[in-house]
Amino acid sequence: MTQPAYLNPELSITDRVRDLISRLTLEEKVGLMSHPAHGIPRLGIPAYNYWSEALHGVARNGRATVFPQAIGMAATWDKDLIQQVASAIGDEGRAKYHAALKRNGYTDQYQGLTFWSPNINIFRDPRWGRGQETWGEDPFLTGEMGAAFVRGLQGDHPKYLKAAACAKHYAVHSGPERDRHHFNAIVSMRDLRETYLPAFKKLVTEAKVESVMGAYNRTLDEPCCASQLLLEDILRGEWGFQGHVVSDCGALNDFHANHKVTADAAESAALALKKGCDLGCDHVFNEIPEAIRRSLITEADVDRALERTLATRFKLGMFDPPECVPFASIGMEVVACEAHRQLAYRAAVESIVLLKNKNNILPIKPDARKIFVTGPTATSMEVLLGNYYGFNDQMVTFLEGITARLPEGMGMEYHPGALLKHPREVAQTWAPYMAQSADVAIVCGGSSPFLEGEEGESLLSPLNGDRESISLPEVQVNYIKELAAHGAKIVLVLTGGSPIALGEVEDLVDAILFVWYPGMEGGHAVASVLFGDAAPSGKLPVTFPKSLDQLPPFDDYRMAGRTYRYMTEEPLYPFGFGLSYTTFAYRDLQAETPSRQGFRAWVTVENTGRVAADEVVQFYISALESRLPVPISRLIGFQRIHLRPGECRTVEIAVTPEMLMIYNEAGNPILEAGKFRLLAGGCSPSARGQALGAPQPVSIEFQI
Repeated sequence: MTQPAYLNPELSITDRVRDLISRLTLEEKVGLMSHPAHGIPRLGIPAYNYWSEALHGVARNGRATVFPQAIGMAATWDKDLIQQVASAIGDEGRAKYHAALKRNGYTDQYQGLTFWSPNINIFRDPRWGRGQETWGEDPFLTGEMGAAFVRGLQGDHPKYLKAAACAKHYAVHSGPERDRHHFNAIVSMRDLRETYLPAFKKLVTEAKVESVMGAYNRTLDEPCCASQLLLEDILRGEWGFQGHVVSDCGALNDFHANHKVTADAAESAALALKKGCDLGCDHVFNEIPEAIRRSLITEADVDRALERTLATRFKLGMFDPPECVPFASIGMEVVACEAHRQLAYRAAVESIVLLKNKNNILPIKPDARKIFVTGPTATSMEVLLGNYYGFNDQMVTFLEGITARLPEGMGMEYHPGALLKHPREVAQTWAPYMAQSADVAIVCGGSSPFLEGEEGESLLSPLNGDRESISLPEVQVNYIKELAAHGAKIVLVLTGGSPIALGEVEDLVDAILFVWYPGMEGGHAVASVLFGDAAPSGKLPVTFPKSLDQLPPFDDYRMAGRTYRYMTEEPLYPFGFGLSYTTFAYRDLQAETPSRQGFRAWVTVENTGRVAADEVVQFYISALESRLPVPISRLIGFQRIHLRPGECRTVEIAVTPEMLMIYNEAGNPILEAGKFRLLAGGCSPSARGQALGAPQPVSIEFQI
């Protein structure tokens, strides 16, 4: 019997896909159009569910390595590390996929190889509960880190994908969560091109991300999952995207139920298919036969979408013998293995941002007599996880990590002291006196996934996941004031997926570590930094405002007044900021003769302190004479380096023509003649950063 063409690994994917489609009935085709794709027994095709998650580890599928939440990984500014992390996630996903397939004969939800990660939306407002899933507020940083994640997850084999990554949520999507099913994001073409699209473009054109997920909302009046502008004109037209587009879950139903752009599900299915959405994450594509009967679409529209989704499955090797697929041999021994645990530890350490260190209270001195650990997150498992997480039987809380690292002979006491958000029932405790008698009181507080997250996810959020306040909860503020009134030396260890406005607390404490949601190794990582086994090296991927009064309304998608690129108010902590246990000096910023074709520049960085440490060297550019509205400054390059005491390193950047361009009102990039400033330093250009202890930057001005 002749082997059917779709099962022949020697043929092209295009030929194999078209052969398979030619063998399908319309009913069978429709069964493949939604995320739980039906099996076709007569052709030997098992059922497959496209919905899997891997935001910071294989999620919702049992045991896995739990890496820091995405916003924490962004704080590492370490592309090489993130690619390694994503590669490990891809290995674990592969192992679990094959194990499920072997056990059941098919794969169910969260057991597949099509991972709906990374989330590369711009974190434009700290109220957004899902900001923790992103790579921060800057398009360049988001694109660089997101691309590294995609490359690691998908692998570099010329024929097969290790896993399929998905860039989401396309586009102009960042809350409010409670309005996401009906919201219309109105943006200028300048903001669209300058802020909201660059990361997606990079992942599509450079990292070759396999899929893109459309957002729930409308953008410029069109539903994102059926947008002529976003899907046809830009994604497939300008960028040449060859993969498949999937809707967010329930987004197609929103067309008729909430956006009111169609009358019923059949019209919604037709609109989505015609505009380039290939896979539905709801029931709406079940109405495709009805849409065909009404002549809203043809079977050719169905075939076009199927060619794209089935091509992904062929690239993953789902129709090939295991011996042909290099990733099919990855076994369950990689899941939560020691090497991946060490990778999670490294990522957690590199993500920790030191925001304050008065009189160098940190690291804790070896001759300290006693420490006191307290606060609502000291023993919390939830703050290690963030959202979209897997599970691990070796999660390490902050109290456990500190206990494991505590030098023999150094005393330690513990008291929870305060609850996360609600007042404690017992008015007086021994906690202030324990803090008073200790050399250092380590107060573990901040936010938790119960206070921020996706719609319907956060138990304590009245806004369906978003935050109505970005301040530290009052009960925690009062507890810190109580400890400070007793003379305690306070080291504040803050968890969270988004900026926290500290108010008076900033002055009451001696040191502040922002540790995000640090994953399974969070306790060990925090202890390593507290005791000086590792120097803190994380940098903020978001601006910390002093209060919401500094920000525009949440539902205003204009970028004016937002993020370090457009905000004129003085922040609490600027973008790119983070202290160290050593000091760094920047000098000798030089450049080749600048030209419209681009040029090279370089800067010398020296470790002028006594501790070996990493520094993230950052390059920013400003257009000083533009006739158009432009960002105050823009990140155009960064590199994490390690320097021993007294060691110098020259760091180079290639300034491309694209980095010099600005956007006009039509959203077109132009290169204006005029004066520019190139700055190199350890923080975004900010007087506040210098006042807080960031290294003095160096800059040069040049004419184009």
